[in-house]
Amino acid sequence: MAEQSYAKHAKFVPLYHYVTLGLIVLSLIGSLVNLYHSIGDHERIYSASLITAICFALFLTAFFARIFALGAQDRVIRAEENMRHYILTGKMLDPRLTVKQIIGLRFASDGEFVELARKAAEQGMSMGDIKKSIRNWRADYDRL
Repeated sequence: MAEQSYAKHAKFVPLYHYVTLGLIVLSLIGSLVNLYHSIGDHERIYSASLITAICFALFLTAFFARIFALGAQDRVIRAEENMRHYILTGKMLDPRLTVKQIIGLRFASDGEFVELARKAAEQGMSMGDIKKSIRNWRADYDRL
């Protein structure tokens, strides 16, 4: 795999992010256009309404599937980084750290992780600022 860095750590799955989501959005738009043109036509309005409802449900399914998967990954990352901090210091992570901050910290090498976690908690650094502060990038190839 290519080496990760701040500039190249986001992961995109083209078949999902571009093709599948694009088809779902286009289907939803097409179904809304069809529904609009079916208003007043009692023979078409029922099927047009059903198609729109199905496309909207498909859109919500794709959206929530992504949100739920990322939420589960966020919980795992929080647990992993809390354990890593405990192994390195004998203490749990500072409770002031948000999940977003902890997600940013996961890219820090062990040598800078503890100090960067302290600094992030004290200064309220954003996830982006934390990532930009990392000198020795620790790759995460498992996040989707």
